[in-house]
Parts: sequence; C-alpha cells; structure tokens
Amino acid sequence: MNCDQVRTEIIAYLKDELTADKKNRLEEHLARCPLCRHELEGARRLLSWTEAASEDVVVKKVEEIIDGAIKASASDIHLESQRDNTLLVRYRIDGVMHQITSIESVQRQGIITRLKMMSDMSVEENRVPQDGRLPWKLDGKDYDIRVYCMPYVYGEGIVMRILDRSNVCVDLNKIGLSEEHLAMLERIIHQPMGLFFTSGPTGSGKTTTLYSILMRLVSPAIKVMTIEDPVEYLLPGINQAHVNKSAGFTFPNALRSFMRHDPDVIAVGEIRDLETAQLAVEAAITGHMVFSQLHTDDAVGVIQRLRDMGVDNFLIGAAFVGIESQRMVRKVCPDCTQPVDVDLNDPILRFFGITQNDLIEHKIYRGEGCPNCRGTGYRGQIGIYEIIEIDRDMRDIIGSGATSTEILNMALAKGFKTLRDNAKEKILAGITTPEEAFRVLV
Repeated sequence: MNCDQVRTEIIAYLKDELTADKKNRLEEHLARCPLCRHELEGARRLLSWTEAASEDVVVKKVEEIIDGAIKASASDIHLESQRDNTLLVRYRIDGVMHQITSIESVQRQGIITRLKMMSDMSVEENRVPQDGRLPWKLDGKDYDIRVYCMPYVYGEGIVMRILDRSNVCVDLNKIGLSEEHLAMLERIIHQPMGLFFTSGPTGSGKTTTLYSILMRLVSPAIKVMTIEDPVEYLLPGINQAHVNKSAGFTFPNALRSFMRHDPDVIAVGEIRDLETAQLAVEAAITGHMVFSQLHTDDAVGVIQRLRDMGVDNFLIGAAFVGIESQRMVRKVCPDCTQPVDVDLNDPILRFFGITQNDLIEHKIYRGEGCPNCRGTGYRGQIGIYEIIEIDRDMRDIIGSGATSTEILNMALAKGFKTLRDNAKEKILAGITTPEEAFRVLV
C-alpha cells in the first residue's frame, strides 16, 4: 500500500470500516511512514471535531445561541475561546456588548466546528481567518448571518453579524433626522449631479442611511447602481454589484464599468484609496449623483481625508454637494422611563450646553431598568446627525484650500448644527440620556 492509497483510506480506518486485510496493510505502511502517521493524527482530530459538531447537545446549543441573539435584537454574536478552554458568549445589543454565558470546554470545539461547517468554511483550517455566510430562519422570518472566524492564542473565535432582510430601515423619515435635517437632505440628494458622503465610525449606521437615501431616489425614471463590499441588503429597483477581488472586480474597476452603463445615481460602498476617490469625483462632475462613505470623526473631516488621499482641492470643491456625519445612541426604554432631577454643574450637562433655561420647558429622562430592556434603561437606537450643505461660498473656500477650522467656521456662520447640537436636542426631547450621548461622542 502506498501513501496515496493510505490517504484515501484513513477515514474508513478510523471508523473501523476496513477489511482485516486492508487494515493490516495500512498499519504496516503507517509503521514505516512518518508523514502518513502525521496525516492520520490530523484526520483523527478532524473526525473527532466533526463528530462532536453533530452531537445533539452541540446542535441544540448553537440553535440557542443564535435564536437567543435574534430574540434579544442583537446585531452581533461573539464567541471567544478562553484560557481555560471554555467559550465565552457575548451579544452586542444596541451597540453595547453584553456577556450572556460561558460554555464548558467539552462543547467548545464542537460548537466552533459546527458553525464553520454550517457557513461553508474549511473545518481543518485553523491557522488563518475565514469568512462565511449562514442562512437562518426563526418565527417565519429569514435572516442572513455573516460568520467570521479568527485564530487567537487560546483557540478560534467567531463573530456572527445578524442581518434581518425584512427589517432594514429604508425610510428617511424613520432614522431620527430632525425636520430641518430631513429638508436639507432632500434638497441635497435630489440634485442632478454631485458628490455626497455619509461618515462616522464603524457601527454608526452609515450603510442604513445610504440605503435610505437610495430608496428615496428609486423611480422608473432613474437608474441607480451600487458597488459594495459586501452587498448587505438587496434593495428593489437598484442594480447592486459586489466586489470580487480574486476576479479583479475592485471598486475602481467597477466605477469604470459603471460609466458605460448610463447610470443616473452611483453609490460606492466605501472610498479607500486615491484611485477610487478620483473616479468618484470624476463621475460627480460629469453629470452623475455619487454617494459614498468614509470613516471620519465629523463631516468636515471628510474633506481632509480626501485631501490626505491626494485629491486636489479644486476637484473636491467642484464635486461636493453635501456631507453628513452620524452616530448611533441608545434610546431611553419607553417602558421604564422617568424624569429625573439633575445638577447643572455636571460636566456632562455642561458639555452639551444644557442650562437652566433649557430645563424650564424640558426634563431629563432616564430608564430605571426593567425586563423589557434587560435592566439597562435603554431599548433601541436612534441616529444623531450633522449635515453640511455645500453652497457656492462653501465650494469656493474648499477649493481654495482652506483649513478644516476655516471650513467649519463658515458652516457654523451659515447655521450648521453639530453632532453635539443634535444630541442636545434628543436629550431634551427625552429620547436619550446625557450619559449615553456623551459616551458615544467622546
């Protein structure tokens, strides 16, 4: 028996499914060949993992973890291997991590292996990160779960992002925009050409805002095309494409191809390099409305980020029609909200500029904690926003190379309301708390 024959028979050997004659010949070869003995040990581990993944207790535990996260309205599930070989389970709910349970060591590898198998990852590969997708159904609703596996010092960890395709918010009226901001956004996005950015850190709701804008623009008279990495939600009436780097289909290549398909509106999932930025600017100044995202702290920071990439000032000034920045804050739980007395000397209240005059007509609210909010006092999230509408004066000052401070001062002189201003409005409206807004903004 040679090495190739042994490799094809290893699993049958481990399951004791070989005839006595084949078993004896295989064992004789293993006694002589260290490489095949090494393969045998690897196959033994793989077989034990896959068998553990099929055990009823593991199957049930995986279902409990995912179903529990969906019922708790979690956005992400974190499974983290610990030093003692246990598996820590945490949910991210309304942007904040919550420890749920710790799973005993005997089930750890079975759970990780089962999730890798279910999301079409390589079970035997545990040295490099892997990505996968897992369809899930609960109470008649379909979910798309993105699964990410990472090797750590104490073993593999898994993060699952839960996407509810039936619950994506695509209505600009429902994402927390003030009437003033909504009217401003409507003016900006309905322009025939130009460049508009949404900005903010990861988890700030930029993609939801971008999708909401695109759905506002969908009509039989307009062709909308997007290039995303990946496509998170499928939107009706929109031509969506996703990046495929292995095939050479990148953001720049997609944008070049888009121009031959006669779009009216183009959305770029994110601009990460000079080439993509220049192509987006070129599209915006040649008759297309272009939307994209950047990770910046505020709206003015978008301009500086493009400058840092190497885009010329005059092109930025010529292309821009608006910039929006945002954060997500937790809302006070409606079932346990209560007005509270506050100390105006509190540094957090001073940070938001809340004065005695503000408290004549408004009160500060906090949630006491109840079963519906898991005792946190918060339930659900809402956006806080700032929007700069680029008019001729703003375009000229950006094109002249003005500093971020000079651009901000002009915007403020024109009535620009910052994230802090919008957070203050939501605090005084009893929607969120000073502490929560401070946590997100600082």
